[in-house]
Amino acid sequence: MGPDFVDGFTLTLSCPDRVGIVHTVTGFLAEHQCNIVDSQQFGDRDTGRFFMRVHIEANDSSLELDELRAVFAAIGERFEMSWQVHGEHTRQRVLIMVSKQGHCLNDLLYRSRVGSLPADIAGIVSNHRDFERLAASYEIPFHYLPETATAEAELLRLVQEHDVELVILARYMQVLSSTVCDALPGRVINIHHSFLPSFRGAKPYHQAHDHGVKLIGATAHYVTAQLDEGPIIEQEVARVDHGDDIDALTSIGRDIECQVLARAVRWHLEHRVLLDGHKTIVFR
Repeated sequence: MGPDFVDGFTLTLSCPDRVGIVHTVTGFLAEHQCNIVDSQQFGDRDTGRFFMRVHIEANDSSLELDELRAVFAAIGERFEMSWQVHGEHTRQRVLIMVSKQGHCLNDLLYRSRVGSLPADIAGIVSNHRDFERLAASYEIPFHYLPETATAEAELLRLVQEHDVELVILARYMQVLSSTVCDALPGRVINIHHSFLPSFRGAKPYHQAHDHGVKLIGATAHYVTAQLDEGPIIEQEVARVDHGDDIDALTSIGRDIECQVLARAVRWHLEHRVLLDGHKTIVFR
């Protein structure tokens, strides 16, 4: 494979906050004939860390991505950065997991087909066969993984075999073990069917109805070994009232889930989400 020339890329970084970070990064980009299209930054006073996302156009058509990374490495080491450089047109490979509710899956598949989700879907994994035909209609491989002792090992094998960079839990109703969570840190996004931390577990809209809530919502977060406590990426709510029965709440909730998950996934794919301990910094 030949060198990867770039006409645009995204640089993301986080490091201990100190004087001179922005000056050094922008000076480096100017030196390499790179034009900054947009730049966002944030200094977290609580943690003392600095976060930055820069979208860049390369004026030098001979610029190689690997060469750029190699030269920037010295700056990364100097400032103790955690950093990444991504080609603008590089698409990540994702794996979608689902159980028996397919609204989020169907929404992601449609968004991918019309080009609003910048990813290549490598496959769909499910512990049920309900959406095998749906996968076939999109010409996407379907992997049936029933709940067995070897299911998670097979999942990790699929991730490795298909070069999967992100796993999306689109209403996948099985808890992933700490083994999987530790193997894929920051690479698994879940949609939780309530506005965390309220009404966890089964039948959240029944719980909401029983409590007479006036707001319902959904939460997209990274998956960790601590159930439903991973860093939150996006949340949304909708106002409801006493006239909404359980079916109405469920319908409203499903729409919110689709929107929240799609936004969280897109932001991740566009490298807009940076981890800050148990929190996220989201450059929208």
